[in-house]
Amino acid sequence: MRLQKSTLFALYAVLELAAEPGRQLSTADIAGRYNISAHHLAKVMRQLVRAGLIQSVRGVGGGYRFSGNVKRVTLWDIIEQFEPGSQQPDDDEPDTATPISLALDNVRAEIDDITRATMQSITLKSLLKFAPTK
Repeated sequence: MRLQKSTLFALYAVLELAAEPGRQLSTADIAGRYNISAHHLAKVMRQLVRAGLIQSVRGVGGGYRFSGNVKRVTLWDIIEQFEPGSQQPDDDEPDTATPISLALDNVRAEIDDITRATMQSITLKSLLKFAPTK
């Protein structure tokens, strides 16, 4: 599964914030750490706030902080916010169903199901165990 840029930005941001749940970081802090567009990341952060995965902290020294539970939030919880069309068929598929195209559709659906189940089983806590300490 190839993820969109905004999905990767969301994963970077949520994982950074979840690594130390009480810590606040600005969009500029996160963008600078990953050498990504702060403008694009700001849009992603707004979507993460709407999804309830992070909180916005206003005022001097404001920024964002993780608002979930690292033992419960999964990769899929983040990915599904930015990859809603991942389960839809490609536009370049033939209009007529053939035995081979149906077989391929079934295999692709099974792969999607396995991928989704795997991502639903990986919590942020388990993923953060693989991150080197700073």
